[in-house]
Amino acid sequence: MQKRLLLVAVVLALGLALSEAAARTLDIFFIDVEGGQATLVVTPAGQSLLIDAGYGGRGGRDPDRIMAAVREARIDRIDYLLVTHFHPDHIGGVPDLAAKIPIGTFIDYGSPMGTDRMATNGFRNYEPVRGRGRHLQPQPGDRLPLKGIEADIVSSAGDIILKRLSGGGRPNPMCETFDIQPADGTENFRSIGLRIKYGAFRFVDLGDLMGITLASLVCPVNLLGEASVYLVPHHGNYDANVPAVLAALRPRVAIMNNGTTKGGAPDSFATLHAQSGMEDLWQLHFSLNDGARNAPEQFIANLDEGDSAYWIKLSANEDGGFSVVNRRTGFTKVYRAGR
Repeated sequence: MQKRLLLVAVVLALGLALSEAAARTLDIFFIDVEGGQATLVVTPAGQSLLIDAGYGGRGGRDPDRIMAAVREARIDRIDYLLVTHFHPDHIGGVPDLAAKIPIGTFIDYGSPMGTDRMATNGFRNYEPVRGRGRHLQPQPGDRLPLKGIEADIVSSAGDIILKRLSGGGRPNPMCETFDIQPADGTENFRSIGLRIKYGAFRFVDLGDLMGITLASLVCPVNLLGEASVYLVPHHGNYDANVPAVLAALRPRVAIMNNGTTKGGAPDSFATLHAQSGMEDLWQLHFSLNDGARNAPEQFIANLDEGDSAYWIKLSANEDGGFSVVNRRTGFTKVYRAGR
């Protein structure tokens, strides 16, 4: 009798463990910071990676919005904060956020160019906060120390990876048919970009990469491979509209972290809607720009002119399937594994 009870207990425990393992997902919150970036990644192992922290000031708006997502994710610290570059819409919220939640490790490419005045004040406020934690300064080709996923740095400080990632290496015929925008002279082209891989699921976030640096990741050879989900660089501005990138990545879903008028260039919308095989475009904001071809409203988190703060949440499984939820409405779309 005791042996039978023990056997039943073992079977139940094993079933519970398998159920919990099956339920583990990679969760990504795309937080609305009105055309900046704040993307919260929570790994299946429970580690947290925040990519950028939106603007500073503005009554603490963006740190408060990040904290709302933190509470939803049920975490009590930011294990890693990755700053893609030092512009105020990406770094400005760090000091106020650090006063609200512990941040373990800061990841960036060191210090800004002296010629980009937009980065000066933000970095001045950020540097002493960074000094209170650990600091990583990764190079292209490095992998972040996150458990259960692969988080590969593909660009940093104007340099890109020299070797292909898994799944990459194919020539890209689209490289012969586009005009390359020159670098704009700001920090944008120095953005840290990364690819996160969880089993068959792949997410690509390239910060505000644009022009030749962005194009070089896929031309003449696609170094990144394909992506399940692609965060449109530079908020969908014209200088990140490189059709060869979409042709190389072949994302099932693109997400645009635009504002009401920031980003969301008409040409970017046209290229995204024309992308063969892409199932949906999701937006953090309805764009008021002339000529913008917005996605259907169920795929847009915020429809007003900046008062609401709904996020988009993505949950990915190891088999490559994932779901995306619009926090404003609860509308959910499931993208099944198999592509």
